Amino acid sequence: RIRCAVEWLEGNAFDVLRDWSDGEEQFDTIVLDPPAFAKTRRRSAEALRGYKELNLRALKMLRPGGILVTCSCSHHVSEPEFLEMLLSASNDAKRRVQVLERRTQAIDHPVLLGMPETQYLKCVILAAQ
Repeated sequence: RIRCAVEWLEGNAFDVLRDWSDGEEQFDTIVLDPPAFAKTRRRSAEALRGYKELNLRALKMLRPGGILVTCSCSHHVSEPEFLEMLLSASNDAKRRVQVLERRTQAIDHPVLLGMPETQYLKCVILAAQ
């Protein structure tokens, strides 16, 4: 039998992480799955700033060896931009991270060739040292 305590918290990630990041509590796993921040290409820089704030706060709250699952469903933020943002957040958090896995949407959200906007979901699973 595996015995573990799981606390599932749903809320506005900006508010929750801001409130909790001042404390001493650390977590084994944090999952960030916010709504799309960039509905247009013009909003992509603003979206990346928002993603960075969330991920920076989450990285600071992970125990060494902790897992961060972080997602973006903003089509206008590319996977390379998302990964670069994660690198910047990890540097600012003074955490070395390893990409364990990269994922995209499930088959019920098909990616159509010739329609790049259909490949919108990015999910990165990181181990933070």
